[in-house]
Amino acid sequence: MTQTETHRAIDAVWRIESPRLIAGLTRVTRDLDTAEDLAHDALVAALEQWPRDGVPRNPGAWLMAAAKHRAIDLFRRKTLLQRKHSELGYQLEGEQDAAAAALDEALDDTVGDDLLRLIFIACHPVLSKEARTALTLRLLGGLTTEEIARAFLVPEPTIAQRVVRAKRTLGKAGAAFEVPRGPELASRLSSVLEVIYLIFNEGYSATAGDDWMRPALCEDALRLGRILVGLMPDEAEVHGLVALMEVQASRSRARTGPSGAPILLLDQNRSLWDQLLIRRGLAALTRAEQLGGGNGWYTLQAAIAACHARARAAQDTDWPQIVSLYERLMEGYPSPVIALNHAVAVGMATGPQAGLDLVDRLVADPFMQNYHLLQSVRGDFLFKLGRYAEARREFEGAAERTRNARERQMLLDRAATAAERAPDR
Repeated sequence: MTQTETHRAIDAVWRIESPRLIAGLTRVTRDLDTAEDLAHDALVAALEQWPRDGVPRNPGAWLMAAAKHRAIDLFRRKTLLQRKHSELGYQLEGEQDAAAAALDEALDDTVGDDLLRLIFIACHPVLSKEARTALTLRLLGGLTTEEIARAFLVPEPTIAQRVVRAKRTLGKAGAAFEVPRGPELASRLSSVLEVIYLIFNEGYSATAGDDWMRPALCEDALRLGRILVGLMPDEAEVHGLVALMEVQASRSRARTGPSGAPILLLDQNRSLWDQLLIRRGLAALTRAEQLGGGNGWYTLQAAIAACHARARAAQDTDWPQIVSLYERLMEGYPSPVIALNHAVAVGMATGPQAGLDLVDRLVADPFMQNYHLLQSVRGDFLFKLGRYAEARREFEGAAERTRNARERQMLLDRAATAAERAPDR
């Protein structure tokens, strides 16, 4: 294996194993900074030794062993061992072997619970949404500060500050490294799911920049979702979120053309949709519904995505069923964005005038004043109705408001097409 291949292997192993390392170390040290430092020490050791000695058969176990050795050294140097002896359950009369064995046991115990604790601490509602996202990608996604900054198109120092402030805020709040119980679990879980889906959405439809998609973020979110399913198999909305992400991710190859330009859902080549991801998504949706989560926020959206996935061609889409699902969404989770999506579905099921009538009711909503998709949808309905001059103005207005270069160009292209057909051309 070449040095380049070894470094790629180390990077892949780190992204998979670092959450487990940091989670176990955080439980023992009760300090996120210390745990992350110890995990990175293990990574440095791998970068030094693996190119020379080769990648070990069980790289995750190797990293954990390296982290354990450094944790023991740290406890000795800073006398943390004495402060932790009651938690780790051994006597400290210089019994280094006993200390190492006890720490091994402490780090190896309940790895799944440790990961779950780490997810809940990273997504703690005491943090801002931006801080939760950055900390989650750092601790659970294995991303560097530079990678997170690049993914979200913000300066690297900004991400670094968010991570530092997040840890400081958690410390000041006395946030416990534990899974919440009882009524608190539902509200805390919603924060976790929100962060994972935010990461996925930023990868699926980038809010800014030159690229329509950032697939690596979608992959990170999916991996986090799958981990969460394994840790909380009886939570319906966890399955619902994974179902939604799996089905949406199945379209990735069909969502852009050779130049990177966006391709809208109804124009996509469905033979490019990933059938394995669709099957996984449909299975997760079934499980969510079996657990009684059929009216959950993510499960209902997954059911809508499933309607598209089951249609072999765009004209086969069950639009009346999608309309019904959006009505259930609006009943349980009313918002102008859901109302806009409902209007799109009504327009497809009943006709563009019916859709436009619903959209026009949203124009005065303060939340939608700068929402470029409102103008985009309105422009689409106007175009279908042959009102091309009005459609052009809507597409141009939407183009001015979006921060994504690919989407802006697509909207300007649609405006140009409308202008060509306008009678006053």
